Order: sequence, then C-alpha cells, then structure tokens
Amino acid sequence: MVSAFFALCALLLPAPPPAHADTPLDLDATSRVTDTVGALGRRRGQVEAALDRLNAAHHIQLYVIYVHDFSGRSGTKWADATADRNGLGPQELLLAVATNPRMFAVSADKDSGLRKNQLARVAAIAIAPAVREHDWAGAAVGAADGYTAVLRGEPVRPPAIRPGSRDPGGDGLVPGERGTWMPVAGGAALCVGGIYVCTRRGRAARRRAGVTRDRPVLATTTPPGLARLAQPLTPLPELDAEAALNLVATDEAVRTSAEEMVFATAHRGAQATRPFAEAVAYARGELADAFRLRLRLDESPHEDADVRRQALDEICSRCTSANRRLDAESEAFDRLRGLRADPALILERAEAAARALAPRVGAAEAALTALARCRAGPALDLVADHPARARERLAFADAALAEARSALLVGSPARAVTSLRTAEVALAQGRAITSAALRRLHALTRTAPADLAARAVLAARGEVAAAEDYVATHRGAVGCPARTRLAAAGRELAGATTVTAALRAKELAGAARALAERDVAGSAELGGVVLAGLLPATFGGGGTRARLTG
Repeated sequence: MVSAFFALCALLLPAPPPAHADTPLDLDATSRVTDTVGALGRRRGQVEAALDRLNAAHHIQLYVIYVHDFSGRSGTKWADATADRNGLGPQELLLAVATNPRMFAVSADKDSGLRKNQLARVAAIAIAPAVREHDWAGAAVGAADGYTAVLRGEPVRPPAIRPGSRDPGGDGLVPGERGTWMPVAGGAALCVGGIYVCTRRGRAARRRAGVTRDRPVLATTTPPGLARLAQPLTPLPELDAEAALNLVATDEAVRTSAEEMVFATAHRGAQATRPFAEAVAYARGELADAFRLRLRLDESPHEDADVRRQALDEICSRCTSANRRLDAESEAFDRLRGLRADPALILERAEAAARALAPRVGAAEAALTALARCRAGPALDLVADHPARARERLAFADAALAEARSALLVGSPARAVTSLRTAEVALAQGRAITSAALRRLHALTRTAPADLAARAVLAARGEVAAAEDYVATHRGAVGCPARTRLAAAGRELAGATTVTAALRAKELAGAARALAERDVAGSAELGGVVLAGLLPATFGGGGTRARLTG
C-alpha cells in the first residue's frame, strides 16, 4: 500500500507533458462529465449545472469528455466512436474536447432533434471561442446553453471567456490550482486504501461463494476515475492475444450480419433494411482499420513496446465500436426479419432457396468435368473439390430444414428458429462455393488480355476471390493471421492499377489462403459449418449474437 500511495502521489505532482494518445474511452458511470486531464478544476459544478439545465428544459443528456488528444483520428470519428462505445442514444449528445491540440467535436444522432445547422451554429458561436482561449469549462457551458437556446428558437450567445491552463493534460492529474495537490493526494491515498480493502473483501466473498470469473473474448470496459489507475497494465502477450480474439470475433460478427442482410433484403427490400446496411458499413470500416493496424504490427514485430500497446488498444477499441453498433440494431433487425413471428414463412423461402441451389451445383459439376478433360493444373485444382463441398452444404441444409419443419409440427418454434438459421448459413455457404467454382471455371475458359497490367489484375482478382471463398466457407476454423492478410489483399486489389500493386494483392491473398488452410488442417471442425447445437450466425455484435440459440 505504501508503494501504491507514493506512485499515486507521483502521478498527482506536476510533471512534463506526457507523450500519449487517448483512444475512445468509457464515460464516467457516475457523472455526465469525464475529465481525464483535470481540465475543469473547481469549475466542474458550473458545468454540471449547465448540463442539468439543458436536461430539465428539453430532456437531452449532454455528456462531456476531456482528453489529451484524439489519438490521430479526426475529432468527429473519435467522438462518434466513443459515443458508440458507450451506447449513447438519440437523446444523448457527446462533446469531446482534446486539450493539447485545442480541438473539439460533437457526436449527435440524426434523431436528436437538433438540425445540422443548429449544431454548427452552437459549435461556431458557443464552443469554439472558449476552446481557442483554453476555457475548457466555458466550452461545455456554452454548448449546453447554446443547445437550450436553439431549441427555444432564441439566438446563441457567446460565452464569457475565462482562460484556463493551456495544456491541463501536461500538468499531471492536478485539477485546477496546483496548491490543492496535497489534499487531493491525501484523498487519493484514502481512495486507494478503500479500493484495496474492497478488493480483498470482494475476493474473499467470491472464494466463499465459489465464484470464478472467465476472461471475456471481446474488449471490456473498466471503471472510471482513480480505480482505473489502480489496475495494472495487461502484459503485452496477453493484450496481443486479446486483440487477435477481438478481430476474429468481430470479423465473424460483420460477416454473419452481412449474410443476414442478404436474407432480410430479399424478404423486405432495400429501403426497409437501409439502417442495418449502414450499421454493417460502419462496423466494416472500423474492422478494416483494426486489420490495418494488425498487419502493421505483424510486419514490424520489433516496434517499441508503448507503440505496440497503443496499437493493440486501438484494435480492441475499434472492434468494440463495431460490435456495439451492430448490437444496437439487433433488436430492430429481429422485428424486421420476423423469425420468431412467422417461422413457417421463412421455412418456405429457405426450402425454395435450397431447390434453386441444387441445379447450380449440378452446372458447376458438369463444367468442372468438361474442363478437366482438356485442361489440368494448379488453376483447376483450386476449385476441384468445390462442387462436392457445395453438395455437402446443401445436404446439411436439407437436414436442418427437415428439423425445422418437425419442430413446427410439434409446436416448438424456438427450436425451429435455431434450425432455420443453421440451414440459412449452410445455404449461404453452398451458394458462395458454387459461385466461386463457376466464376473460376469461366475465367479459365476466357482468352487472357494482351496487356500485362490487366492480366496481373485479373490474376490477383482470382487469387483474392479464391482466398475469400475459402475463408468464408471454412471460417469457423480460420484464425486472425489469415483474416488480416485477406483484408489487406482486398484493400490492395481495390486500388490496383499497376503490376506491382496487383502482385502485392496476389501475394497477400496467397498468404491468407495458405494460413487458412493450415488453420483448417489443425481443426476438427467440418469446413466451418455451424453444426447443430452450436451458436447460429445472426445479425449483431458480440453482445447479442447468442440471442437466437433457442
């Protein structure tokens, strides 16, 4: 405890500005104000009073967070990511202020009741002048009073500026005047002591109750304030493994959500599914950024430990943001799909899809047999087993559909929904395998273009498509390295206009395929099919994907 006390006192004493960056954070669970840099000092009560006035007048919750910087992101992206991370709703706004670069951003839902021009007016008149003059409390008060004014139809008034510390994030955690550091340090010591006693009591209680805590797969939140300081840093190897698990789980969530979108769009139309398409697009963008960071770390394994830790934290943060966005839409998506409301209709459509897939598999088998008579080699070997694997998926889907029909006959709709989802996943995989085979066989029958760069791009496109198909249909066994390189191959291919870029995409796709094959060879799972009794794929992130297990 003595060492903890002196360590905390060292944090509270004035220190040179730290070189750090703040990834999207958890908001303070006990207040609408999260001040990680001690920007407010004795003016915190003034800010909280302004937030209370806005809430009382218009039932809008304004959250304010002060950080050192936005970790290389734009302010808007950082604020939106933090709002998503904390699950803020339509009537909840977030003002994020980065004190070191004197930047701010506001995250507001489109259904908040505030129009874009109103948000811009408050930002320009009531927030920006305060931020420019280091009046950190004035920025929050100006925002709250400004939103109150525009919602009443009144003019927005500039705040009365009271300049504060130029870089409060560089003054340690001392709030406001430095003369208060001794009482704060004493209080901090009491807090640490309390945390220590509570922790010991909690552990003893858990031992008496025989309770253990499993480490979660997805990134978790941590309590705000001084309790966060008392937690030791996760060792880098563990953080690296956690980031890898996050990437795999988030990739699965995005892929299965996208699959669900195909079914929902076919049944309900593009207009009805637009909000969910936007959620998938957002999650896909966050995941792409996370994979980009992962590849950089893989290709630079000897980077500075602090740099690696920051990148791994960023990966976990972006995965959390992606999952939360998908989770936020899962309940509405269930209502749209109506799996529980009308499973009989879904069953009929799935059976029709199975009947339509069978002749396409036959066409792939015939095309492969015909081409094999006159041509052989590695190019044909890539799809040689595709028709057989598609037949396997189709048979699996037929069995699941039969189970669903039996469940409906005996009055067990929950079991029918589980079987239906399993059948839909198997059908989606069967269609993907069949399409991949037909696409590859068609490409082999075409005359190659004369231009070296179109040929290179076509070859890369084929390699990326083959790797994507393989990962998509075996993904229950495919780990993080293969998925990371597949994501990079897709990025390279999207902008490939030269031979060099095409070769890079082809190289990454080949590496992804090889790594995926190694994963599958070491797994006992049958081709990534979600077998009966396991979690069926569905729309949503890590917090909601288990909801349809029945």
